Amino acid sequence: MVILFSAIAFTGCNSPAQKVANAQDGVKDAQNDVKDAKDDLRKAEDEYLADIESYRRENADRIWANNQSLAEFKLRIKDEKKETKADYEKQIIVLEQKNTDAQRRLDEYKANGRDNWQTFKSEFNRDMDDLGRSLKNLTVKNNK
Repeated sequence: MVILFSAIAFTGCNSPAQKVANAQDGVKDAQNDVKDAKDDLRKAEDEYLADIESYRRENADRIWANNQSLAEFKLRIKDEKKETKADYEKQIIVLEQKNTDAQRRLDEYKANGRDNWQTFKSEFNRDMDDLGRSLKNLTVKNNK
């Protein structure tokens, strides 16, 4: 019995050198985990910033198209009756201001977290869709 307990005790105990080696392996694993986490974080941040930039380009195109539609509409209404033309011009001013405000909001957006980005995109998409509908309604009224 004594031999059995001695054998178990002897094999169950690590030498100080073995303990150091185990600790060094643990440190290396932890360093690798930290490096992997930093790489994942950097990759996610790059994807986030790329999404913002892509979104800005897409919406800059939408804003430019809105400006083009408004400019074309201004040309179409130049021969309208004075009262009708004045009414359209007031609406055009409002839509131009909304379009300018949208461009400013897009340009001034600062990357400050994914949750804020998702909220911004949702609100901005809604506003751009509303602006697009208003522009379409204005130009459709004139075509009838």
